[in-house]
Formats: sequence, C-alpha cells, structure tokens
Amino acid sequence: MFHEGELSVQERAGVRFEAARLSGMLAPGGLSRGAGGWLAERTLAALTGRDRGGRLWVSALTGPPGFLAGLGQTLRVAAVPAPGDPLHDLPAGQRVGLIAIDFATRRRMRVNGTLTGVLTGVLTVDVAEAFGNCPQYIHPRRLMSATTPGGGVPGTFTVAEALTADGEATIRGADTFFLGTTHPDRGADASHRGGPRGFLRAGEGGLWWPDYPGNNMFNSLGNLATDPSAALLVPDFATGRTLQLSGTAAVEWTEPGTGAPDEVTGRRVRFHPAAVVTGEHPALVAAADAPDPRGVRR
Repeated sequence: MFHEGELSVQERAGVRFEAARLSGMLAPGGLSRGAGGWLAERTLAALTGRDRGGRLWVSALTGPPGFLAGLGQTLRVAAVPAPGDPLHDLPAGQRVGLIAIDFATRRRMRVNGTLTGVLTGVLTVDVAEAFGNCPQYIHPRRLMSATTPGGGVPGTFTVAEALTADGEATIRGADTFFLGTTHPDRGADASHRGGPRGFLRAGEGGLWWPDYPGNNMFNSLGNLATDPSAALLVPDFATGRTLQLSGTAAVEWTEPGTGAPDEVTGRRVRFHPAAVVTGEHPALVAAADAPDPRGVRR
C-alpha cells in the first residue's frame, strides 16, 4: 500500500490510477530465490541510514559476487561503510534502505527493512519489502571488480560544511547519483537517479534536478512530502571519488516546459546540503572500455 505522501504526490501529478496498478509491489514481503540469486551476483549497493547523531546519509557498499546474500526475510551484507564514511559506525535497530544495481545490464532492486545486526564487516537486514525498478535512466558501464568486502583499500574521507569548487565540478559532471529519503513509519529508502551529464545542477546555495517521467509510484518524492530529510551519494566513475551530502529537500511544482528544456514534468527537487563528505572508492572506477553514455536512456 502507498503511504500518504506517495498518494498526495500521485494525486497532484494526476497519476493515481496508473500508480494504483503497481501498489502490489510495495506489499510486505521477503526475497524470493530469484531475487536472492540476482543479488548474489552484484558487486555494488547503496545504503541509506542514519549516523549516531541521527543525520541521514547514503553510502556505497561494494564487494565481490556473494557479498549480498538474501532469502526470505533476511539479507546479509558482507560489507560495511569504510572508516571515515559517515555511516561507518551506524547503529543497529534503525530502518534502512538499500538499492543494488548492475549498470552493465541496467537492472536494479530496492530492499527496505530494519538493520538488526552490525558485526565486524557484516550487516544484517530484516527485509520488509523488496522490488525491482525499470531500466530507465541507467547508463551502461562496467565497473572495476571489487576485490575484497568493503571495496578494496579504504580511501581518505574529508568532512566539510559546504560544497567546494571541486565538489560542484563533480556534481556538474555527474550522470548518476543515489538519493536517500525516509518516512516516519515506513523508514528509509535508497533510489537511483540518472540523466545526461549536467542534469544535477549546483548553485544558489544548493542543488536541484528535474524529476523525469518514471513509474508513477513516487516513492522518493512521497517520502519528501512527509519528511524533508534527504541525502545524496554522487560517484565519479572516472576516478572513484565520491561526494556524500546530507541535508533537506523539497519538491517544487512548475508548469511543464517552462524551465530548463528537460523539465518536461513540471517537477523538480531542490536540495540544501548541511554536511558534505568527500571520499574514495576504487571499486567504483568504470573500466576504460566501458560504453560512454550519451544522453538519457529511456
């Protein structure tokens, strides 16, 4: 069932009927054998959760095939955010969201639930819901293989209160980022956002991006309608550097086609960062012979 925030955004967007046909995807349930098998082949996931101070973040989790192992109500993640990452010491007992993605085949799966265990190098999630998303806006690329749980040798993480010029350059060159949102009852969620390079804009003290047409469920925008907490993970696939931002976000409604050329839905999301962390993840470097994505895959 959709929650009140999702329903309100669907209503304003005029897609309540279309979305209702997909409501069964959000029914409580675990991981089937097929879903567990697909997850076991992945080497990258993004995790949304709160640090010990209660701030929302999205962190990259990488490892060799098999580091994600799930069946039924349990997902075991044989990786934890690296030392220096804002979620390195995340507390158990909280609701988390995870998205696993395969850029090569343009497939993704979201898994939401409760983080029940945090042991040395292992996270355990009690799965509440798991569902796939369509391949829209996923740019095909082949990541360098992860060699050890956690993504190889941990990089250096630097904390700042505001975006630097280098951070803004990373944002303007990005064609992919991961968005973390949360709902007071349903908990955290991690989603993927993709577009042409430059679709994520920086300026005027924050960031913003157009909301492209999608599956009409509005999980992320619905969460923002109930709780403005938001987080971004922006990877640079050329260098393996990452930009993590935590702050607040809100949906802005305009007339379709009146803003930038790609604002075709009349919806944009404006994000105001309150904390910034830059890091390094060698496993996020794309292979040199990977396809060079141009434009938006629809």
